[in-house]
Amino acid sequence: MNGLSWLTAQPIAHRGLHDMNHRVWENTLPAFQRAIEHGYAIECDVHLTSDDQLVVFHDDQLDRLTGDKGYIWQRTSAEMQAMRVGTTQDHVPSLAALLDLVDGRVPLVIEAKGIPGHDTGLVARVGEALASYRGPVALMSFDHWLVRDFTRDAPGIPCGLTAWGNEPHQVEAHFAMLAHGINFTSFSITHLPNPFVTFLRERLGMPAISWTIRTPDDVRASLAHADQMTFEGFLPEDSALVS
Repeated sequence: MNGLSWLTAQPIAHRGLHDMNHRVWENTLPAFQRAIEHGYAIECDVHLTSDDQLVVFHDDQLDRLTGDKGYIWQRTSAEMQAMRVGTTQDHVPSLAALLDLVDGRVPLVIEAKGIPGHDTGLVARVGEALASYRGPVALMSFDHWLVRDFTRDAPGIPCGLTAWGNEPHQVEAHFAMLAHGINFTSFSITHLPNPFVTFLRERLGMPAISWTIRTPDDVRASLAHADQMTFEGFLPEDSALVS
């Protein structure tokens, strides 16, 4: 699969192996540590702060995960890392802290989260952070303007398109990203099967991972139409549906 067999070798823990934000919250170091202990690959999200640093955080707004007000692009890296996540004592991690923790022990799939007007240099910063990282790692994004920067600003890092939708105009936009050197796709389970994903897998030999798998029906659909799943809310080794 295009030299990316490691990407599909094991299930991928969505934002780490959290427990749906009860005690272990998403995109925290304990969630990533749990994934490592179970031998799962890790999916995570990175944002650019006001001082052009990278933190691991999903939302562009702060309230759901920290209880604070405002946007991530309004805060410095130090301010973000001082924030506690949810009801825990865990703080928002930097990308550097995540890389130090994982240290190549499991594959890492990093999703670059763009905010128009506030993400200039995001891909370049990720590329710099990964230049000396020796573990299996890939970079992906929903945001087409970031995908266009991948091969230039993060050279040598496998890159993918995160996507959803199967309307003709959406599929056309997905296909347009093939001109920008993508190596895989991460596609919504709600829109599989999909002509774009089928073409990548069957005609180009590129892998497709699915998101976000939460139910037995999701597992079955992913097994039928993707090469690996990005999951949350259960342990794949406890599911008879996962081979």
